[in-house]
Amino acid sequence: MASAFDEVTDFVVVGSGGGSMCAALVLRTAGKSVLILEKTDLVGGTTARSGGVMWLPDNPFMKRDRVEDSFEKAALYLESLMGGQRDAPGSTPQRRARYLREAPRMIDFLLGQGVRLDRVREWPDYYDELPGGSVPGRTVVAELFNLNELGPWAAKLRPSFVQIPLPASLEEMLELPAMKRSWRVKGLLLKLVFRAILARLTGKRWVAGGAALQGRMLQAALRAGADIRTESPVSGLIVEQGAVTGVRTIKDGKPWRVGARLGVLVNAGGFARNQAMRDRWLPGTSAKWSLAAPCDTGEMIEEMMRHGAAVAQMDERVGNQVTIPPGAEDSEIKPTAQSMTAAPHCILVDQGGSRYLNEGGSYMAYAKAMLERNRTVPAVPSWAVFDSQYLAKFMLAGTMPGSRKPASWYEQGYLKKADTVEALAGLLQMPPASLRATVDRFNGFVDRNRDEDFQRGERAYDRWLGDELQQPSPALGRIDRPPYYAVPVYPGDVGTYGGVVTDTDARVLREDGSVIPGLYATGVSTASVMGRFYPGAGGSVGPSFVWGYVAARHAAELAASGN
Repeated sequence: MASAFDEVTDFVVVGSGGGSMCAALVLRTAGKSVLILEKTDLVGGTTARSGGVMWLPDNPFMKRDRVEDSFEKAALYLESLMGGQRDAPGSTPQRRARYLREAPRMIDFLLGQGVRLDRVREWPDYYDELPGGSVPGRTVVAELFNLNELGPWAAKLRPSFVQIPLPASLEEMLELPAMKRSWRVKGLLLKLVFRAILARLTGKRWVAGGAALQGRMLQAALRAGADIRTESPVSGLIVEQGAVTGVRTIKDGKPWRVGARLGVLVNAGGFARNQAMRDRWLPGTSAKWSLAAPCDTGEMIEEMMRHGAAVAQMDERVGNQVTIPPGAEDSEIKPTAQSMTAAPHCILVDQGGSRYLNEGGSYMAYAKAMLERNRTVPAVPSWAVFDSQYLAKFMLAGTMPGSRKPASWYEQGYLKKADTVEALAGLLQMPPASLRATVDRFNGFVDRNRDEDFQRGERAYDRWLGDELQQPSPALGRIDRPPYYAVPVYPGDVGTYGGVVTDTDARVLREDGSVIPGLYATGVSTASVMGRFYPGAGGSVGPSFVWGYVAARHAAELAASGN
């Protein structure tokens, strides 16, 4: 059948997101040829845009730092969080167990390929209070990366939304907003200034977050000899006698058929930017609120469905609350609001002036709660309500603490300002007595150092999101210093969380549970192994890497066995 193809390779990867280069590295070390097809002119997918964090339990960096973890502890945590799911076939006990076993092996493999990674010292699991939860956290990130090491490929790496003028790691960036109030952070800032000067003198272009992770992965894949092509959209799978044997794509502007001896891995993202698919599966949400890459349009999920693939969890997404200041309406990257409303001196209220959730915790749970509230009470958008203490201490929509806010924010009604809580309620068109009662009740909780309604600040993650300089609780602070302010908050997302159903080898399954031979999938093209929850930072990027690794190993082992 090879004569029917314009080109034949061992393995084809559709998309260049999180797990693509990982899969390519596995197969290249096995001596197999790999072709990665990226439909846009930029490599890296939404992973490159993100913070580049991977949730990988029992990783070698935890062992190095003597941070307690194990397969058993992580399995207990996932079972405590999601064991009761009955409608999440991507998250079977068998798949969760395989994920936990393969995650540390995948990290060891990448380290062996020269990909420089490390853990964040503290980034608690999002439900750290549950049995098996980790307060230090299970997150892994890439070390800072010099973009110039990619040569001409540097211009093809999708930029990260983690943008800062100084060469700071993700961990360092998280500390910088406190630079006016902490001598330790002032010292960190000085260190970063010297690093920036040295980078300028030595011609380095440091990047962090997802750009660092995908930059390092791209570099490793290129060194290993993977063939990576941009502007090469895949229009369809080629199926022969029930097995996927290749793809239809474009080369030099012309239709091109590529055969794949060992299989095809789909890692083409979800459907966060496809409003029609959202209307079908995620009604009430908008692509305009998403932080996913513009190419996240779902056509490969639909293509796999056309060939009999089962789908599940399509009504789930990685919710991430956003606020949209003037000028950002059509921007690909919008300010997130998680750390904003989780900080002291700030709460979230619905359009009636009532508080209805813990402003800390999982951003996926937060966005779900907004949509659920909106079914009975207008809550999209909701309003972040805060006072002058907040503006002096914390960032707002990407602006630094204490800075003057753009006049357009006030003129266009984005940032509301009033001398009293009641006057602020009037600007928000909500009952003044309702907002006043809500603020007074919250202030009472602050005084007693206990949020009796939603337990904000009782888990380590809530406190981590808050302000370590705020005592006695990093998560709680009174709203009592005028003027008072409010900005709208929307239930945005960083991507969808449902897709095709895969087995413990990352093979795509039909509705009857049978395998579609030759077809693998990873990332948010699949129904997540985390089901309907987000256990910790990197709960989608980590699985993309791990299942890409698993799929490639399975294909290589099949080839070695002669099957």
